[in-house]
Amino acid sequence: MMTQNRKTRRLDSFQKQHMLASLAAILLLAGSLWFSYRFAPVKRSAFSGESEACLVIDPGHGGIDGGAIAYNGQRESELNLSISLKLRDLATFYGIDTRMTRQDEEPRNDYVTYSEREELAYRADFAENTENAVLISIHQNFFPTSQPSGAQVLYGPGAESRRLGELTHANLVQALQPDNRRVAVPAPRDLYLTSHVSCPVILVECGFLSNLTDLQLLSDDQYQKSFAAVLLGSYLQYAQAPSI
Repeated sequence: MMTQNRKTRRLDSFQKQHMLASLAAILLLAGSLWFSYRFAPVKRSAFSGESEACLVIDPGHGGIDGGAIAYNGQRESELNLSISLKLRDLATFYGIDTRMTRQDEEPRNDYVTYSEREELAYRADFAENTENAVLISIHQNFFPTSQPSGAQVLYGPGAESRRLGELTHANLVQALQPDNRRVAVPAPRDLYLTSHVSCPVILVECGFLSNLTDLQLLSDDQYQKSFAAVLLGSYLQYAQAPSI
């Protein structure tokens, strides 16, 4: 169990990192803007013809399914949506074509007709029916104890998903979480969304709702903006780089 002094030092460290992260996000966005104007519109040979890529943003869970619940009652679905909306707004500002699998917390079905599998199938079909999609699914992690912390990116099958996943995770560590020792990993085969789409796809676990420090950061509006900025910068880097 972490002592109170260690917890205090860690919070102080995160606060300093948070200030640096805000600056890093601004610099990252400035670089992204330069890329946008120099190479716009966003195109890649990995997509069919000369069509633009479309960023599909999936705020995990939602409606009836709140996902993980923090000790203070914070629903995962609400945090997923908040970060996703910030990512959408930043992408729109830079002229990036975006689609969202949901844009609010309203349920598409009632309790009687709700099916988690059908909801996931709907989201997979949504991405599959979007031309030249790149799918980013936003989630929060949870563990029975409070020790685990930090973001982690899971990537779907294929070299393109892995490239996007490793790039995104590396940028999150560098810009926001320098003490994070996790690495990007393949998504489990039984993870429905990542295994039922053919487009490049990553699932981003932004942090642990079971960890107090992560929860405080993830609940902070500025940190969410910084997180969204890193995701957008990673997407732009991915989109501009030559495909494998």
